[in-house]
Amino acid sequence: MENLKNDCHVLIAIFPGQGHINPSFQFSKKLINLGVKVTLSCSLTAFNRIKNLPKIEGLTFAPFSDGYDGNFKGSFDDYHLLNSAIKTHGSEFIANLIKSNAENGCPFTRVIYTILMDWAGSVAKKFNIPSTLFWIQPATVFDIYYYRFTNFANYFKNFDSQDQIIELPGLPSLSSSEFPSFVFDDVKSNDWAVESIKRQIEILNSEENPRILVNTFDALELNALRVLKNVTMVGIGPSIPSSFLDEKDRKDNFFTADMIENENNYMEWLDARANESVIYIAFGSYAEISSQWMEEISQGLLKCGKPFLWVIRETLNGEKPEEKLTCKDELAKTGIIVRWCSQMEVLKHPSVGCFLTHCGWNSTLESLASGVPIVACPIWNDQVCNAKLIQDVWKIGVRVNTNEEGTVKRDEFRRCIEIVTGNNEEGVELRKNVQKWKDLAKEAMKENCSSNVNLKAYVNEFLLGHC
Repeated sequence: MENLKNDCHVLIAIFPGQGHINPSFQFSKKLINLGVKVTLSCSLTAFNRIKNLPKIEGLTFAPFSDGYDGNFKGSFDDYHLLNSAIKTHGSEFIANLIKSNAENGCPFTRVIYTILMDWAGSVAKKFNIPSTLFWIQPATVFDIYYYRFTNFANYFKNFDSQDQIIELPGLPSLSSSEFPSFVFDDVKSNDWAVESIKRQIEILNSEENPRILVNTFDALELNALRVLKNVTMVGIGPSIPSSFLDEKDRKDNFFTADMIENENNYMEWLDARANESVIYIAFGSYAEISSQWMEEISQGLLKCGKPFLWVIRETLNGEKPEEKLTCKDELAKTGIIVRWCSQMEVLKHPSVGCFLTHCGWNSTLESLASGVPIVACPIWNDQVCNAKLIQDVWKIGVRVNTNEEGTVKRDEFRRCIEIVTGNNEEGVELRKNVQKWKDLAKEAMKENCSSNVNLKAYVNEFLLGHC
């Protein structure tokens, strides 16, 4: 760790989602190791649920009330109400935090913020403090949004065919089903997210040579990181614990700021399974799948006959969704169901041979960095684009196909699992590719390699160089 007695103090404002908190926490540790003091700020909606906050020299926490503080009872369609409260309360809190820190002789020299927190950059600007966006999704997804809300806006408006392919500079060919859902989204309840992304891009375009820190690495998305001329994107990822990339490094013990309690029985169960035999299934901390999809997944698992570890969270009213499965007794003979687990420990376990995932970016990077091939089952947002990259660009997995009703049938789940885990040519090639990307992810995070060098250059030029 570099000397923390300098005057460089960064405020990192985080949207209260698991997919934002974990990479931001890992990013904070890297900044501290480079001599930067960090204050993490997020709403109590998230902080109240984090089980074990770490004590690290140079790291402080500044949670704020959003008016709900974890007691928001609205449905997902009402989420704009929570976001509005986060923005209103958070703007006032961060403004007061900036003022009080300055008065106490410990001013913030920069504000860094995640997706959907564009207002934090606006607050910083009022105090003449520079800000930086930390983009926690792929660079490819940012490029798409940038094109959508700038010089290709009319191109997207005229896109009206399910079969039409859009060619965008520096990106793979994409059909409508492969774009982030907000690009064509006309669902009123998602307007808040679309508007936030649009405002974010307007803010960046108002700045001179803006830089974006991206949770990716050069080898993985080199073209996507370089294609935009008005924005400089800097790959500093994968932003995951160092022990996840280096088996010899156990200093952070796979720590993540999980907001759901882990269970304790699954590691012993994994220890008793053969190498690369287990199918791991998880759909993230927010995604909910229908009972119909759960039934099809369970029947597909029985058809495969392979052991599985399946994360199924309780519903908001305390129901256990697996109780409605018609084959739950048969499933219990083959695998286990848990409410939550340490995903990184599971993916690093030698018994795991396949990850059936919603393709959230954290899950995608963790699977890639552990060398586990993917069955991609995206639901919305960036996940559908991530699935495209997984299957067609990096070739580390296969995407399930939906039928005309938008459902994935049991035989399709079985087909994809058997491809990924099988010994046929396609399965062997997938596992070979994922091992290649695993090695490249490790390489990127080494002392004098791309992501580490990129982050050091940013810190020296924009943080330490201005303190």
